[in-house]
Amino acid sequence: MSNANAVPVTPTPVSYMDAAAALIDVVRGLKDQIPNFVIPSKGESQRLGRVASIPLAFVNLAALAIRNNAELTRGGNTDQPQMLDLASFAEAFAPLADELEAMAFFVRHTVRAASNKAGSEALTTYALAQRLAKRPETASLAPHVEDMRLALGSRGRKAKSKPAPAPAPGTSPSPTQSSPVTPSSPAPLPKQ
Repeated sequence: MSNANAVPVTPTPVSYMDAAAALIDVVRGLKDQIPNFVIPSKGESQRLGRVASIPLAFVNLAALAIRNNAELTRGGNTDQPQMLDLASFAEAFAPLADELEAMAFFVRHTVRAASNKAGSEALTTYALAQRLAKRPETASLAPHVEDMRLALGSRGRKAKSKPAPAPAPGTSPSPTQSSPVTPSSPAPLPKQ
């Protein structure tokens, strides 16, 4: 039997939503692979920042001092091997954080570029439809133009609000304004 007339099987394309969801699962799974992974509580990042930026050489010297001097060993403190292990972890995984931040920046840029291109194409279509809807032979585009206009909303610059006109000289103030009290005018009577 010959396969010359067989139709090639092509895989069903995955939707962008499904592809994004799969990648999100992969990214979330990374936290299980990172030792000492901690999700920060509110305000914790600021609190940790100053001490976390201490140079590795200082941490190494402190660990050496703990190892060589029993008086520096305190109850409940991190022992010298654990301190060195945490410093080694921080040094090794800092580039991973940088890479993930860069990747997030690139993904955001890619999303923005795709939105820009789609939006630009839509605006070009809208401008063309507006012009064509004015012609009798393509007047059927008018409802589409109206739908697009409503969906687009007001996206232009907002006009500066004009200040309320001042009352003309010699006229009384409007009812919303209280009448001015001057030292020569009598004080209002208290309500009983």
